[in-house]
Amino acid sequence: MARKSKVRLVRAAARARKRAVAPYSRFHVGAALLTQSGEIITGANVESASFGLTCCAERVALFAALTGGHKDFVAVAVVARTRNGPMPCGACRQLLAEYAPDAEVYVADSRAPSRIREFSVRELLPAAFLEIPRD
Repeated sequence: MARKSKVRLVRAAARARKRAVAPYSRFHVGAALLTQSGEIITGANVESASFGLTCCAERVALFAALTGGHKDFVAVAVVARTRNGPMPCGACRQLLAEYAPDAEVYVADSRAPSRIREFSVRELLPAAFLEIPRD
């Protein structure tokens, strides 16, 4: 993907980060998914007092995209104020492996958004669980 497109996606994630609902951790994360057709769908993390109900920005963006009828994702950007940018958690990696297996993943620190680290979904979860075994 061209540098300009990566920066555009990271900027969208940075804007989404401002909408995070993180009263407990105060760790604000934004994510942006890019579809093959060029659409960008964003999400931000949402926390709950019952921590297990908290949802990561990547999943919020992915669920919004999927329920909005989008598919064929080519990239996802994740931005937070953390050195080298935030890495997707295991649950997010699993869902990306299922619904965006060919996507590139860009992570950036919100204080240095032009320093973008790049991964593939397959690099992040090389042996993803992708089928339900049938007896």
